[in-house]
Amino acid sequence: MSQTRPPSPTEETSGGGEPSLKQVMGPGLLLLFIIGDILGTGIYALTGQIAGEVGGAAWLPFAIAFAVALITACSYLELVTKYPQAAGAALYVHKAFGKHLLTFLVCFAVMCSGITSASAASRAFAANLATGFGLEVGNGVILLIALAFMLLVLAVNLRGVGESVKINVVLTAVELSGLLIVILISLYFIVGGNADFSRVVTFETASDKSVFLAVSTATSLAFFAMVGFEDSVNMAEETKNPARIFPRMMFTGLGITGLIYVLVSICAVAVVPVGQLSDSETPLATVVQTAAPGFPIADLLPFISMFAVANSALINMLMASRLLYGMGKQGVLPPFLAKVHPRRRTPQAAIVFTTLIALGLITYVSLSPDSPVVSLLGGTTSLLLLAVFSLVNVSVLVLRRERAETEHFRAGRVLPVVGTITCLYLVLPWSSGRPSGQYEIAGVLLALGLILWVVTWFTHKKENAETR
Repeated sequence: MSQTRPPSPTEETSGGGEPSLKQVMGPGLLLLFIIGDILGTGIYALTGQIAGEVGGAAWLPFAIAFAVALITACSYLELVTKYPQAAGAALYVHKAFGKHLLTFLVCFAVMCSGITSASAASRAFAANLATGFGLEVGNGVILLIALAFMLLVLAVNLRGVGESVKINVVLTAVELSGLLIVILISLYFIVGGNADFSRVVTFETASDKSVFLAVSTATSLAFFAMVGFEDSVNMAEETKNPARIFPRMMFTGLGITGLIYVLVSICAVAVVPVGQLSDSETPLATVVQTAAPGFPIADLLPFISMFAVANSALINMLMASRLLYGMGKQGVLPPFLAKVHPRRRTPQAAIVFTTLIALGLITYVSLSPDSPVVSLLGGTTSLLLLAVFSLVNVSVLVLRRERAETEHFRAGRVLPVVGTITCLYLVLPWSSGRPSGQYEIAGVLLALGLILWVVTWFTHKKENAETR
């Protein structure tokens, strides 16, 4: 029976005699990693959907999502400086509760969040490609482009990607440049007296929603733009003196991205009417084209957006496939998922399996031409991660009984409790205002994981019985 238990993250990270990872990340690289991981699909693709929920006050959900992320980041900082090891949320939940099934569900939820995030990015990529090349195409063609893009990600993933944190500097610069272009060109438009700032403080909600519920719904969606900061804790073993530099860089990275998001959302609604913004699948490209229609850079933004969301998709599919491969290798999931390409040394079975899930998701949510595909998939991503974050906040309180051997960041007594409450508030259907489709997608994905887990458990049980 010992073969069937999910792996302890501490066992996976301690290495049992393996050398520790090389500490190569200083403050600068860590900061760029955090910023680069947060920036991406969310702000490029969902600004219009968020404006559609609350009207011109689209900046408010981003500001609230920033505050929720900041509170939860404090819990992550206490844990990462107390346990500076890779494995992130799964490690903390396992240390706190010691329940292997719960640890598995956290791992699988994080993996699924990567797939839904990449699926959202593929749809955003297709929409920006059509805008960039001036293609007047319908939902069917956009779907085909999104599927083709995901197959391209599959090919790149199978071939093998040499990852380096220094390459992240270039990727972050490109992603950041697109957002700075939006802000600067919008400011030029605003200084010229062409903007309508009255829209920035105007709430326009659906008739069946109060302002409070509309803000909650928009915040649940806006949180998709803030996720990514939690990935940095997986770099703890490769960071120089993490207890000292992690808090400073985490707060700085979140502060920079939060400020950029609020500025972009204010500029967007001041330049473009809310109705036009919410109807666009490429809202920031619409902002630049409205503010500077004759400016050449306006034609470049869709391609910058394509690069940003493509990078997000690749990173998320890399993460998802490696997590699935790890669970297959440890005997938590069927062992075929641990198969490695003999020449490329890439986890081919896990890559193909996660890609098939992504292709199915993209197709399913795109069947209806009126379906808000990116917001549905992005909302599912934030739903899964907020559920994980609530467990991380509780884990901080549980693990207070363990004394650390070294000095570490402390989140205090109040913040983890507030973090748990706010994350759960944005998860529960009656308070978050999420559409039922997000729960359906998350439920199907987690049910798939449980089925695989149960099949593996019974397989190992039968094998153990035969060897006795």
